Amino acid sequence: MYQKYIKRLLDLTLSIPALLLMLPFMLLLAVILYIFQSRNILFKQTRAGFNGKLFTIYKFTTMSDAGAPDGTLRRDAERITAIGAFIRKYSLDELPQLWNVCKGDLSLVGPRPLLPEYLPLYTPEQAQRHAVKPGITGCAQINGRNTISWNQKFCYDTWYVRNISFALDLKILMLTCTKIFKTSDTQANGIVIAELFTGNLPHVS
Repeated sequence: MYQKYIKRLLDLTLSIPALLLMLPFMLLLAVILYIFQSRNILFKQTRAGFNGKLFTIYKFTTMSDAGAPDGTLRRDAERITAIGAFIRKYSLDELPQLWNVCKGDLSLVGPRPLLPEYLPLYTPEQAQRHAVKPGITGCAQINGRNTISWNQKFCYDTWYVRNISFALDLKILMLTCTKIFKTSDTQANGIVIAELFTGNLPHVS
């Protein structure tokens, strides 16, 4: 009942006012990014959502297109800009995802959506994370974010799927608000740990 009807109502009730309230700030941030970083203000990428359905996720761009001598892109840590590091530090790059919530691609709370090429790598238990809509924040984000392993993230994701409720979503949202102003879950200068998921991770209870 909650997952099918009330959760969507909660998403719209919170995300639409938040999007309207933050719109002037987002426009200002877009202008700053355009002037000081890149004309490509929005980062768009295909992600896997509910039941593995693909959608386009939106974020503010935080990295330059600087290339290596061989013509390939430099490592993320080398391409992130000064303003991009600040934006990531306070999760401001996530703000455009409020539009994804309004569209129905995302929920406010749920497992973070990952790349579609990861879909065949999940174990059956890990694949349960797609039984709910992905979210802007979730259990993994309030319990270590990018400082924990893939195995730990998936354990939090599947636990959330089994225990989803209105009270749990409200708790995660409130804890997320406190986490935004803490930087212990990211590396220095706002650069997150980019661990590559290669699949077939064992379950840890």
